[in-house]
Amino acid sequence: MTTVRPLRPANLTRAIALAVTIASPLAIVPATTAQAHSSKESTTPADGATVTATPHLIAIGFNAPMRITMLRLTDGNDTEFPVTRSDNMEPVTRFEAVPPAMPAGAYTVEWRGLSSDGHAMSGRFSFTIAN
Repeated sequence: MTTVRPLRPANLTRAIALAVTIASPLAIVPATTAQAHSSKESTTPADGATVTATPHLIAIGFNAPMRITMLRLTDGNDTEFPVTRSDNMEPVTRFEAVPPAMPAGAYTVEWRGLSSDGHAMSGRFSFTIAN
């Protein structure tokens, strides 16, 4: 029969150090899966662009499917402009929405969504409509 003896403090410290050493390479694995999130690749209008009239389309391109759960188009006074979206809340690699006629000014598009791996994502871009 084997007798189990309690670890002395010095042995306990070594046991913890050994466990951390063995487990630390495993901690790297989740970091590589985090790179699987969808990421924004493009916007229409381009971020920071100046256009001469209301854009015909507000669009966001992604490298993997994204379900856009919220899109908010606002001017410099935080007035919100409703958009007509065509994605039916389905995951898409290119989200598109049609804005209403808008006056000259600075605009911001804020979005939130769920990437194909289920992670919440968000972003923003801006553009200006010149006189």
